[in-house]
Amino acid sequence: MIRIAELKLPLDHTPEQLEAAILDRLGIKPQDLISHTVFKRSYDARRGVMSLVYILDMAVKGEDKILARFKSDIHVMPTPDTSYHFVGRAPENLEQRPLVVGFGPCGILAALVLAQMGFRPIVLERGKKVRERTKDTWGLWRKNTLNPESNVQFGEGGAGTFSDGKLYSQIKDPRHLGRKVLTEFVKAGAPEEILYIAKPHIGTFRLVSMVEKIRAEIESLGGEIRFQQRVTDLHIEDGHVRGVTLADGAQIRADHVILALGHSARDTFAMLHERGVFMEAKPFSVGFRIEHPQTLIDKARWGKHAGHPLLGAADYKLVHHASNGRAVYSFCMCPGGQVVAATSEEGRVVTNGMSQYSRAERNANAGMVVSINPEDYPGGAMAGIEFQRELESRAYVLGGGTYEAPAQLVGDFLVGRPSTAVGSVVPSYQPGVKWTDLSTALPDFCIAAMREALPEFARKIRGYDMHDAVLTGVETRTSSPLRITRGEDLQSLNVKGLYPAGEGAGYAGGILSAGVDGIRVAEAVAQEILAGR
Repeated sequence: MIRIAELKLPLDHTPEQLEAAILDRLGIKPQDLISHTVFKRSYDARRGVMSLVYILDMAVKGEDKILARFKSDIHVMPTPDTSYHFVGRAPENLEQRPLVVGFGPCGILAALVLAQMGFRPIVLERGKKVRERTKDTWGLWRKNTLNPESNVQFGEGGAGTFSDGKLYSQIKDPRHLGRKVLTEFVKAGAPEEILYIAKPHIGTFRLVSMVEKIRAEIESLGGEIRFQQRVTDLHIEDGHVRGVTLADGAQIRADHVILALGHSARDTFAMLHERGVFMEAKPFSVGFRIEHPQTLIDKARWGKHAGHPLLGAADYKLVHHASNGRAVYSFCMCPGGQVVAATSEEGRVVTNGMSQYSRAERNANAGMVVSINPEDYPGGAMAGIEFQRELESRAYVLGGGTYEAPAQLVGDFLVGRPSTAVGSVVPSYQPGVKWTDLSTALPDFCIAAMREALPEFARKIRGYDMHDAVLTGVETRTSSPLRITRGEDLQSLNVKGLYPAGEGAGYAGGILSAGVDGIRVAEAVAQEILAGR
């Protein structure tokens, strides 16, 4: 197979034009092209001209001669092997099954790959099955009733289930493990286009059924998923993990434990800290959710092409380095989506963003967040959690103490005036918002940096600082505020057999990167078991 990169065509090209471009690029005749497939499709909107940009794989006659002719062309090459290769196979006499704590994207892929290699993992998930969890989550959104063990953060599928379902990442991935993640998602019912479009996403409703199908595959391969099983203690003997204790007092023996906790398992972090597992404070970000009309974003990004079916709802990515030294940037942008209540603790308000696959809602929303460093919350590895909690509790009070969120119009925020009523942009947050002054919701340096950034963002997206755009607070769970540090063998620095992984451990930032990290730790566990360690 031959791969061509950077092949550009007009937005509305035909299949015949694509084939003609391939023939012209390779200088071959139609009868020499056996087949072609799209490996990646992105777009280029620079200089006001919208083009689609392809990476294509094709079977051709005379492949060796063509490659020799293009040996100095970096955009024509042999198609690399992107298929996944297992690192080993479980022994028939496997004495102990590995444990996976958490069943979000990281835990799901770790358990799946271990099951596919025959290791029959046991998964411990503190929350409920995904459909039961969805009902509990709607209970907060519609009835102001929070279940601390079953919500946006906890339960089958993890926090990514209630998100835009983004499936792209900027991580280095020389082994194409991201391809393995996407392939498994397609097998579970995701649209095949996620394998080739530049910024694939799935959306909440599709994720629900996909998670159920992957769970079924793990179970069919001998794995076991146990729900409502919260780990409350870790057994460590001579520097090696030997098992866990659950909330009901049950104990499970295990010499290999993957911690795929997610970024909100604060009680588990506290337990690990008490047990002496090495961890350290790390940077994260806090801010608000900002909502605009999706049509404003489409027009600013796509111009005359806004509304084109191949482009869909436009996204954006913005960053500003403020004069006080803080970075302000957009986070987890959700085109055509909604702002959601994402707390997992009583008496606190947390926001996040979510979209369905169609991205057809009226508003665009994104986190507008400011960088926070460990120096801002001195006190060690656990201090960042208290920093987050204090802001979330303050937001709960500002919102009226009912899980409504405090909100303010951008125009009022910029001049320091409390908002009193909705404008043209209707906030999507459920169970509702309370209009107020957000200047006390975050540290002063955050407010100053955001007020400086908004007009700068408007230079890139016209209308971004429109008066009626809505800020809803607070966004605090951008990433884990700590890292459960691990070595090159992916094990804890001071507890052998313990594998911190994914977002909660500080090694991922989204569905795809968490899934990739899950595969990596699953491989590391398999290799340790096969080596008899």
